[in-house]
Amino acid sequence: MSEVMIVDYEPGHYKAFRDINLEWLDRYGLTESHDLMVLDDPQGTIIDRGGFIWIAMVDGIPVGSSALMKEKEEGVYELAKMGVAAPYRGRGISKLLIEKSIEKAKELGAKKLILFSNHQLKVALGLYEKYGFRHVPVTDAPFKTADVRMELEMR
Repeated sequence: MSEVMIVDYEPGHYKAFRDINLEWLDRYGLTESHDLMVLDDPQGTIIDRGGFIWIAMVDGIPVGSSALMKEKEEGVYELAKMGVAAPYRGRGISKLLIEKSIEKAKELGAKKLILFSNHQLKVALGLYEKYGFRHVPVTDAPFKTADVRMELEMR
């Protein structure tokens, strides 16, 4: 496999960011209006609010994404919109994305990372657990289908 590069989101990545995430959301029947709001305006809903988006590139093709969304609570970020295009799954790309996200959260001095997910996403949940995320009761979920909440204490 060609080398995977993790790059900062640029406006030219909009369609790939949206398509990569809609593919898995739609496959599991999880797409909600909140997802569409974020995917339709990643600049306004994530970056302009103090968050970050990364795109995994293989041979110049965007094949994966992850984001950190700044929460209202100081020092808290949500790991969000992490996905890898189907033909590229199983190659360690999601590991590179989660590592980039955790590294940035540490740089920012974050005290906690949170994420919302769904019980159907067993591979993703296993990855989060491997990186130290712990299951906590689901509170303040922006999604009706979010039946899993996990947190990673950074300090």
